[in-house]
Amino acid sequence: MNLKHLAVFHAVAKAGSINQASKDIHITQPAISRQIHLLEDALGVILFDRLPRGVRLTEAGRILAEDARRIFSLAQQAKSSMQDIRSLASGRLSLGASSTIGNYLLPPMLTDYHRQHPGVDIDLAIGNTDFIQHQLLEDQIAVGLTEGFVDHAELLSDVFMRDELFIIASPQHPLAGRQMVDISDLSCHSFVLREEGSGTRAVLEDYMTRHHITLNHQMTLASTDAVKSAVRADAGIAAVSGLAIQCELDTGALVRIDVANMRLYRPLHLVHHCDRRESPAIRAWTRMLRASALMHPSMHRIQPPVSSP
Repeated sequence: MNLKHLAVFHAVAKAGSINQASKDIHITQPAISRQIHLLEDALGVILFDRLPRGVRLTEAGRILAEDARRIFSLAQQAKSSMQDIRSLASGRLSLGASSTIGNYLLPPMLTDYHRQHPGVDIDLAIGNTDFIQHQLLEDQIAVGLTEGFVDHAELLSDVFMRDELFIIASPQHPLAGRQMVDISDLSCHSFVLREEGSGTRAVLEDYMTRHHITLNHQMTLASTDAVKSAVRADAGIAAVSGLAIQCELDTGALVRIDVANMRLYRPLHLVHHCDRRESPAIRAWTRMLRASALMHPSMHRIQPPVSSP
């Protein structure tokens, strides 16, 4: 079935006459009659009874007219939906993020995004880097934000921000009252560590190895919140993202241990599928993320790590 012919039929059925349809859709009456005949030949039915004063739908014509009404109504809805998406009046923002980013960095940004684009539905999945990679490859999310590196031929990533890690302790810890400690002092105290494969743990272990410092630990926990709770209970010291501890530092529940010449940074990655085109909702979100990252308090602290003498 030729949709152009169906559109002409639809116009005649609505108007009730070829003459009025000609005015409505700006096509000559002979051209309309010809296209109606072509449609009738293609379908093998008569759609209109030709009367001295116009046309009248046959039974087949009435059935087709109702179908055509639904078809072109859906087409108009689709057009309106695309216009809404282009203007961000509607759409979907599907994100995946690793735990620190998802729990601490994104919520304020997503709140701002929602205020600007209230018609866009927001979905955020939180998991480790492997989970985010799988979600991207399965087309479950449009964009991933990870603390760890992704390594897959179909995924592209770039660093949108660098996160500084701090050594923290409870206020009762022996190191808490010192204005500055030497990195060698850390070997005398136990660490509470994240699990193997954690980006935070990898950065800490690499730094301590390069500086020939023994990393003593007696506890391994699978989340930042669990690490903070253990440190508050004075189970040891820990390296934690600066994104995750501002509240505890403000209230005094945890304290930061300043270590001479020690700077720990880890890259945060924006990841997407190389074959997927960005929707307007994703494009607007990416712009907001990069602008927010540049304004984030941690950004001004970025500098090359300084080695101990």
